[in-house]
Amino acid sequence: MDPIVVFSVLGGLILVLLFVGAPISPLRFIGQLCIKIIIGALLLFFVNAFGTSFDLHIPINLITSSVSGILGIPGLVALIVIKTMIIG
Repeated sequence: MDPIVVFSVLGGLILVLLFVGAPISPLRFIGQLCIKIIIGALLLFFVNAFGTSFDLHIPINLITSSVSGILGIPGLVALIVIKTMIIG
């Protein structure tokens, strides 16, 4: 898939969730969790894009996106350390 299409779809989803929101608290929590997972996937995409020169590739799936989205930069650093030090 073209990266421009992916960014457009993800950006559109983020904007819809931000503007529309969810009036009910559990739905709001699920919406915020979805936004964090999408942001985590974007962070992983940038790490993979810039990490090619360092031979670094972290697969983008639900688990890695959740870790990097919920934990933020420390989660992303933890994934990088796990990939380089433990997995090899």
